[in-house]
Amino acid sequence: MEVEVNWLAVVLATLSSMVVGAVWYTPQLFGKSWMKLTKVDPSKTPTNPGKIYGLTLLASLLTAFVLAHMSYMASQFFDTSFLSTAVTTAFWLWLGFTVSRLLVHDLFENRPIKLTVLNAGHELATVMVMALIIGGMGV
Repeated sequence: MEVEVNWLAVVLATLSSMVVGAVWYTPQLFGKSWMKLTKVDPSKTPTNPGKIYGLTLLASLLTAFVLAHMSYMASQFFDTSFLSTAVTTAFWLWLGFTVSRLLVHDLFENRPIKLTVLNAGHELATVMVMALIIGGMGV
């Protein structure tokens, strides 16, 4: 099977992750809680913001591409709409890979469960928006 990927949808989904993160971690939503739980000092500038945002964009591009790829394969297998398949695929990939691995790391790092839930929620929002873009635009 040859997998078809809509690269415009992948790029837009990648960019959407930055928007979701910017909204999710605003002080008005979850930013204050996140800073408190992680002990991040907002007055301190990261040492290399270009590297941080560049790698974040690259990771989001990889996530969007894999989601588009897996959604296409699942839609062909199940013969369902691309939108519903993308949303379902995003949910199961999030649960099976993101949440489970995040939980393991946070348990061993003795991080508060509130932080795990907050970050897992962010990841769910991110992949769901990506799925709506990828699934809505089709292949």
